[in-house]
Amino acid sequence: MAVAGGRPRVPWASDPFQTRGRLFAEPDDSRNPFRRDCDRIIHSTAFRRLKHKTQVFVFHEGDHFRTRLTHTLEVVQVARSVARALGLDEDLAEALALAHDLGHPPFAHAGERALHACLAEQGGFDHNAQSLRVVTRLERRYAEFDGLNLTWEALEGIAKHNGPLTDAAGSGIGRYSGGLPHAIAVHSAAQDLELHQHAGPEAQVASISDDIAYDVHDLDDGLRAGFFSLEEIADLPLVGEAVAEVRGRYPELERNRIGTEVMRRVITRLIEDVVRESDALALAAGVSSAAEVRALGRPVIAFSPAMVEAEAAIKRFLFARMYRHPRVERVMADAMQVVTDLYGHFLAHPQAMPDRWREGLDPADGARLARRVADYIAGMTDRYALDQHARFFDLTPDLR
Repeated sequence: MAVAGGRPRVPWASDPFQTRGRLFAEPDDSRNPFRRDCDRIIHSTAFRRLKHKTQVFVFHEGDHFRTRLTHTLEVVQVARSVARALGLDEDLAEALALAHDLGHPPFAHAGERALHACLAEQGGFDHNAQSLRVVTRLERRYAEFDGLNLTWEALEGIAKHNGPLTDAAGSGIGRYSGGLPHAIAVHSAAQDLELHQHAGPEAQVASISDDIAYDVHDLDDGLRAGFFSLEEIADLPLVGEAVAEVRGRYPELERNRIGTEVMRRVITRLIEDVVRESDALALAAGVSSAAEVRALGRPVIAFSPAMVEAEAAIKRFLFARMYRHPRVERVMADAMQVVTDLYGHFLAHPQAMPDRWREGLDPADGARLARRVADYIAGMTDRYALDQHARFFDLTPDLR
C-alpha cells in the first residue's frame, strides 16, 4: 500500500500518477507530477519576489517580522503536516501552499485594495485570480509555453481553494456574483477547472493551513510589535488555555519565551483539531476518491464547530487590535497612495514601463493597457514600488 509520510494514503487523496495532466503535454521525468509542480513554483521569479513583499509590516519595521515569503513557508509547513496526518498527497498540498500568494501585489491587502479600485471598470483585482495568472501567463521561463504549465490539480486548487466560484450553470456566486475575475475567466476559456465544484482535498488543506499560519504568526508579530500583551491575548479562547498551561509549567520563564511556547501550543491544537474533524467528515461522507470530495458540495477539511468559534474570536481580535491599529492603517493608507499613483502614471505613460511590459500593446486598447499596468505593479516588491514612485513623483511616503 502506498504511504504518505508514514500513514497509508487514503483513497480520497489525489494521486499524482492519475493526474488530469498539463495544458501543454510534456515528457515525464524522474519526479512525480506534483513534486515537479512544487519545484517549478520554488524556482519562479514570482516566488523569489515574495521575500520583499509585506505580510503586515513593511520592511522598515524590522527583520524579524513575517514577510509574504516567510508566511508562505509557514503555510507550507502546516499544510504538509496536515496532509501527512490525513494520508493525503503532501507534494500537492505543498505546491498549493507555495503558490497561494504569488499574486499578491506590494503592501499586502492595502496594495490589493488600491489595484481593485483602479481596475473598477475592468472587473477589479483579486490576488487569488492573479496567482492563477502568474502561473499560467506571466512567468516566462520555458521555451514552449508561458506560465509554469502546472498540473490540472494544482491550477484548480489555486483558482478555488476557498470554495466554488460558480453555480452549475457557470454564473458567479458569492463574492463573484458580479462576474468572475479576469484571470480566471480567461484561463477557463482554455481549460475547464470545474469552478462549480469544491477543490480537491489538498487544496482545502492549503486553504485552512493559511488560516492557521496567519492566525498564529500575526499573534506572534503583534506581541513583538507591542500592539497587545500576553495578558490581553490570555482572554482569547484556545490562546488563554495555552498561556495558562505555559505559565503553570514554567512559572519563571521569560516573557518572550512564554510567547513562543504559547504559539507552539496553539498551532499544534489547531492542526490536531483539523485532522480529527476532517477524518470524521470524510468517514461520514464515505468519500473514496478526490473526485468525490470535489462533488460533495461541502468542504471535507474543516475545524470542529468549537474550534470554528475559537478561531473566529482570534480573527476578530487581530482585526481590531492589529490590522486596524492606527500605526498599520497610517502606513497602509500611504502605501495605497503609492500604488494608485503608479497605476495612474503608467496608464498615462506606458512607455515608462520596461520593454517586456510594452510588448504588443495598443494604446487605444484601454482595457488591455489597464490590465498590463496592473500586472506590472502587482509583480513589484515593496522596495521596487517605492523606488519607482520616487522616480516619477516629488514626494514619496517613508512608510514608517
